[in-house]
Amino acid sequence: MMHTPRTLSTTFSRQPLARALLALATAASAGTAVAADDPTLQRLALCQDSWFEWKDDEARTKRYVADVERRFEPIPQGAGAFRPKAPVHALGYSIAQLYPQSVGMGVGFSLIVQADFAQARAAIERQLGQPMTCTASDGARACEIQLDDKKTALLMTGQNGTAKTSLVGCYYFYEK
Repeated sequence: MMHTPRTLSTTFSRQPLARALLALATAASAGTAVAADDPTLQRLALCQDSWFEWKDDEARTKRYVADVERRFEPIPQGAGAFRPKAPVHALGYSIAQLYPQSVGMGVGFSLIVQADFAQARAAIERQLGQPMTCTASDGARACEIQLDDKKTALLMTGQNGTAKTSLVGCYYFYEK
């Protein structure tokens, strides 16, 4: 059976909550030039921009979807993951993957960056200006900073924190 990668616009046209998540990214990406260090993606991953603030703005959603589809490609069988077509960075590290509608198993926005646990944690704490609360279990390290009742910035790294990549993201608590 041949797998056909879904495009971001196809994915979001079928999922109202996913469309709302992309709306956040649209506002942040308006007017952002393609650059090696991408402040738009970084702000989304650190909950500095929130889809709750502009989820119903269809024009912003369209701009964001177009920007992501221009700069990223779906990863076949990648569970909603996208990889950059050209090098792009956040927090000073290369982005390996983008998940525009999830952070781990939750609803949010996340990036896999080429940084180990200590590097990613230091970069996040520097950007947010506060320390993260961290735990270790099941061979993974995880940290968070709850920014308000709707947004939590997260860091997750495998191999007890020794992995060379880390997931950085924003988890959204939403009304059911």
